[in-house]
Amino acid sequence: MNNIIVAGSLHYDIMLAAHHRPEKGETVMGNGCSYKFGGKGGNQAVAAARAGATVRFIGAVGADAQGEFLLDALRKAGVNTDAVAVLPDVASGMSVAISDAEGDYGAVVVSNANLHIDVSALPEELWHGAGLLVLQNEVPARVNLQLAQQARQRGIAVCINAAPAREIEPALAACIDLLIVNAVEARDMCHIEVTDLASAGLAAQKLAQDFAQVIVTAGEHGLAVCQADEPVHSLPAIAVKLISTHGAGDCFVGVLSQVLVSGASLSEAAGRANQAAAEHVSRPATA
Repeated sequence: MNNIIVAGSLHYDIMLAAHHRPEKGETVMGNGCSYKFGGKGGNQAVAAARAGATVRFIGAVGADAQGEFLLDALRKAGVNTDAVAVLPDVASGMSVAISDAEGDYGAVVVSNANLHIDVSALPEELWHGAGLLVLQNEVPARVNLQLAQQARQRGIAVCINAAPAREIEPALAACIDLLIVNAVEARDMCHIEVTDLASAGLAAQKLAQDFAQVIVTAGEHGLAVCQADEPVHSLPAIAVKLISTHGAGDCFVGVLSQVLVSGASLSEAAGRANQAAAEHVSRPATA
């Protein structure tokens, strides 16, 4: 049971670099442009596969050049794409991200095909050997609920990276074994401002009242791990020269998932994922 199923978004990312991100009404001159594989689901699947996991992906792309690019990137990373639908009447998901001189970024996402994922008739063999289902919030809530319930029925653990932030309905929450959120998502879910490791720990403790296992990541401060009835385990961030934070959270989730299905504890997996994320932000954004 050491395979991973990742279900989620696929985006063709247009990456722009500038000295700073534009304010309202401002035009800034950029200094770089590139085209990347993206989407939280896709990034997490690739990170898990590159870390050594056997990964199957559930998603959708359009019947366009961008969709071909996305499928090719998944396959080159070793991700199985048999459950990725190619839809003839809708475009592939896309995003535009602007990265500033400090390595921080903002993005606009157009979901397109990601809003049309159909999981009502997945083949049973898709689930064979799976130990973990990984979800995010860039696809419709109904998709996450249907998949989580199907995984639960088969005894497969469910992890959700609740990004971007949105309410998790009780039926879905009941299926979740591990919740992963960043500082912004934690604030939106439990109304605690996460500004350091201590507040990350408080947020993790509060969220652990509703979820069996919780990880709250706090950027340059590190992360907090909380499991029901256990003390919070905090990990400081690893000091590196920051190049770009783009995709760092997805790298963390993907590597964490691979380490978990290999049999490691949550704290051990978080430590190894923390190291991988540090290495990720210290190099230019790649697929």
